[in-house]
Amino acid sequence: MSSGRDQVKLSDEEVQGLLEENLKVQVAANGRDGFPHLTTLFYYVQDGRIAFWTYGRSQKILNLERDPRVTALVEDGTDYFELRGVSIEGRAEIVRDRDRILEIGKAVSVRMFGVDSFEALGEIGAQTVEKQATKRVGVIIHPDRVASWDHRKMT
Repeated sequence: MSSGRDQVKLSDEEVQGLLEENLKVQVAANGRDGFPHLTTLFYYVQDGRIAFWTYGRSQKILNLERDPRVTALVEDGTDYFELRGVSIEGRAEIVRDRDRILEIGKAVSVRMFGVDSFEALGEIGAQTVEKQATKRVGVIIHPDRVASWDHRKMT
């Protein structure tokens, strides 16, 4: 007999599909005072892992430098029987290599603006991303544990 949790669990392919379909991730890092510091960011999926970029001096980066443990949540749905999501506990890799930061920034920007390619952002968009890359770092979440659910499987 399977549990209710097993009934709604997503397959690996369904997890990747949900991550590819959504744009925003909620990221929790451990603050100095012990409270979770929660933020929402645009992301993309790189080699099956959530990747995003953010300001190098942001509180989330200060927290991740001190403690790389991170929890990430991607979810969607409005009604209870539509809810689905993926919660990832893992370790954050902070990317400081400018080329890799730019790669992450380009990919996030393409998803954020719903265009087919980085070139579709135009000259101003490309210049903005290039300029932002000088102030930002990339973050790649390496999962240790993944939990998932799809309440649509309950009906």
